[in-house]
Amino acid sequence: MAITTGIVGAAGFAGIELVRLVLRHPDLELSIVTSNELAGTAVASEYPGFVGATDLAFASHDDPALDTCELVFLAVPHTAALGMAPRLVAGGSTVIDLSADFRLKDPVVYEQWYAARHTAVELLEKATFGLPELFPDDLVRAAAAHKMGEGTLVACAGCYPTATSLAAAPAVRAGWVVPGGVVVADAVSGVTGAGKKASARTHFCFADENLEAYGVATHRHTPEIEQILELDGRLVFTPHLAPLNRGLLSTVNVPLASDAPLDAASIIEHYRAFYGDSAFVHVLGVGEMPKTSAVAGTNNAHIGLAVNERARMLIAVCAIDNLGKGAAGQAVQCANAVLRLPESAGFDRAAVPV
Repeated sequence: MAITTGIVGAAGFAGIELVRLVLRHPDLELSIVTSNELAGTAVASEYPGFVGATDLAFASHDDPALDTCELVFLAVPHTAALGMAPRLVAGGSTVIDLSADFRLKDPVVYEQWYAARHTAVELLEKATFGLPELFPDDLVRAAAAHKMGEGTLVACAGCYPTATSLAAAPAVRAGWVVPGGVVVADAVSGVTGAGKKASARTHFCFADENLEAYGVATHRHTPEIEQILELDGRLVFTPHLAPLNRGLLSTVNVPLASDAPLDAASIIEHYRAFYGDSAFVHVLGVGEMPKTSAVAGTNNAHIGLAVNERARMLIAVCAIDNLGKGAAGQAVQCANAVLRLPESAGFDRAAVPV
């Protein structure tokens, strides 16, 4: 029997990508999509790519039909999930949150970086972190709670933290980082990562033919990456905006300890073993580097590895689709895990080739 599914904030870029994925999912039935701004407007009117695919119209965020859904995705700005998730979880729903509200385990850190009071600390303590390749046991526990009929909450990792952490985690967890060493990550994202509403930075006339760093030394994903990799105070993270619709590339420079391998082939072998059970993470061969175009429209992550022997530095590069593995795809992957569905259900394994 199909699982009744709702998407809150479905008119945004991550939300509409969720609509696309859920509609093609063999086990999910999309019953409600919400947008206060577009309530009453047909999805296919706002996004003509859905003509013939769905007759749904956007409802308001307070539509009571949400409370009847077994699965609810929250594709909303930070602080909005704080007011919605507790009620849905208490009602027994599985809630997959794409916002930042339940990612950071310390509410004080959340309040420092997001300049907002965390009003659902009790639920924060129970929330599962949604990065399946690095925290599979958390999702197993959430699946067990769901099986017992309990409401569950998964806080999906952000786009920059996903790519950066997938690139660095196998080396960090192997103990290859110089004791006390600083990890440097430079990441580039497409404009859809900034959301649907245009700003002075993301307006076409300013974003086109332009590349710029932003949030330098202040970006809110910094503490999330540090939490995932356990590198508190030892991460330099600089994001950049590129004139792409979708795609994210993170280049992570990891200073290698004296006993860490310097042979790229050995490191690649280690990474492939680390991600051996993953349906979506693909470690490329010696001399190969990932491209954002090779993962567009998918939930895949491509990782390329190289070693600068003179500097004793591992360069780990990860490409994802910021709307896929960085947002909507990751959310569906987490939902599959909690609902005990096949991990790859609903996904197209191949990217758009050209």
